[in-house]
Amino acid sequence: MYRFLLTPRWWGINVFVLLAIPFCVFMGSWQLSRFEARVQDQRDAGEQAAAARTDPARPLRELLPVDKNTSGKQAVATGRYGKQLLVPGRELGDRRGYYVLTLLRTDGGRALPVVRGWLPGTADPAKAPAAPAGEVTVTGALQVSESPGSDGVSAAGGLPDGQTGAISSASLVNLVPYKVYDAWITLAKADSGMTAVPATTAQGTGLDLKAFQNLGYTGEWFVFAGFVVFMWFRLLRREAEFARDAELGLIPSEETDQDEETDRDQERNGNPDGSPDGDPVRDTAGAPAP
Repeated sequence: MYRFLLTPRWWGINVFVLLAIPFCVFMGSWQLSRFEARVQDQRDAGEQAAAARTDPARPLRELLPVDKNTSGKQAVATGRYGKQLLVPGRELGDRRGYYVLTLLRTDGGRALPVVRGWLPGTADPAKAPAAPAGEVTVTGALQVSESPGSDGVSAAGGLPDGQTGAISSASLVNLVPYKVYDAWITLAKADSGMTAVPATTAQGTGLDLKAFQNLGYTGEWFVFAGFVVFMWFRLLRREAEFARDAELGLIPSEETDQDEETDRDQERNGNPDGSPDGDPVRDTAGAPAP
């Protein structure tokens, strides 16, 4: 009954199934590993943030370029404050306000963006405290440059003079007359009258939408593998039932089908006895047959 498995058609089906199932399992396992890696990154980022609060501050040059390993570390830099900007549309807790961002010009000639604190309400230069004069040494958590449109960072343009939507060298290079570090720090203790801005983890180290997409793709690939097995068994069962019915004579042959079709045509033409044009059969003398 299962001799049909040796036909070329079923050889093709079997080869496809044998290749599709391992492929689906491999892709599902790979997506699961991506999700587990993101979970581990979030765990490491949390441990790193906790350790950064107690680790001694290190010179800025030792932590550059900033990446997942150095993001959140306490950095110390010395210089003089220069141009001050406001970063509107930033939330702290459940309140909306703005950052006070001041460029710290270091001995190397570059400027380090320093978030000195947060104020509630609409961005107003008159409410932002002026930066300390003279040479200062600042200590704060090192942060990766922001990307417009991510993590609450505004991508809208046309901001008033003295404001910026994102804290990044690409956004600041056209607003200040000197080079800017591709990083920034947020002070652990905000200047008077402002609230300190907590450090954030680097992008790609948390359970974001991409992480749950990996988890969803994992389930889809395993479902695909189960669907391939289900369809193979269903086709096998249907083929086996057809072969069994053929052996038992339950499937009419081709000649029987043709005879039945001929009888139906004759009945439709009003010729049940098979003579042409419906005329009764006559004997050799020309008289109607009895």
